[in-house]
Amino acid sequence: MDLTKNNLVTRKSYNHDLLFRIANIKDNIASLYGEDMRLEADAPLEDLRRIEDRELETRRKKEKEKEEFSYRLFRQDYQLMKEKRDYQASDGYQNYAKYFQLPAKVLHLDGDQMYLRKCIELYQRIGLQVHGVHLNEKEMPNQIGELVQKIQPDMIVITGHDSFSKNKGTKKDLRAYRHSRYFAESVREARRINPNLDQLVIFAGACQSHFESLIRAGANFASSPTRINIHALDPVYIAAKIAYTSFMERVSVWDAIRNTLTGEKGMGGVETKGLLRTGMPYLLDDDLDGNNYDND
Repeated sequence: MDLTKNNLVTRKSYNHDLLFRIANIKDNIASLYGEDMRLEADAPLEDLRRIEDRELETRRKKEKEKEEFSYRLFRQDYQLMKEKRDYQASDGYQNYAKYFQLPAKVLHLDGDQMYLRKCIELYQRIGLQVHGVHLNEKEMPNQIGELVQKIQPDMIVITGHDSFSKNKGTKKDLRAYRHSRYFAESVREARRINPNLDQLVIFAGACQSHFESLIRAGANFASSPTRINIHALDPVYIAAKIAYTSFMERVSVWDAIRNTLTGEKGMGGVETKGLLRTGMPYLLDDDLDGNNYDND
């Protein structure tokens, strides 16, 4: 069976565990991007099997169920946070008044255009303001400074594809990773502009990324502590947890990662203040004279 760019395939040598799409083929070697996991890999064409429509439908159904389960967990978490805000804004339900909230602004840099679209859809579903930019991972360190100055985000997500190759070194050797060094350089560039971990919250990394170097560079949260694969949507759930937590409260690492599909083996970080600010009174649009507030 002839294989071409954008075909969906699995690897025989890995017992068909993950679904990939072919990004490029050169000299009978295919460059592969994970369809659901943020993993980049190479494989000879003879190791690949194209997915049949029926199997693809089954895989996508299972993946959708996992994604919906995480979304439901987040919505439950969000409802608890909303009830807490209602209680605080009304002085323990003594003086109820409508309030508005100033949501966090997210800059999302992604090395994969398809993943970026999926993430933006989830940001919009969750209700977060996001500016998404598709950039090759190697270009991120050169572009991020200008983007931060222009957009002035409260939070940055720096992600795409990555992988660890034991043929290139040990797990401690940054040179053994496909894109971790570019993620780390991007974090350092952003931190030159704003070094405060609570004023600018950063998530960085992808599948199997060098977690320690990303944290040392200044990321609040990163992947992957045990060098496992992470799901394409995991960074969005971390961003949402921070964005919907009051700036008066701290988010523990466990609270930040518990609604992700990967969990603590694939995500980690440091405790971080929330970014949400509420205010009152909430005015009707006709009374605002053009001011744009977001009502909870």
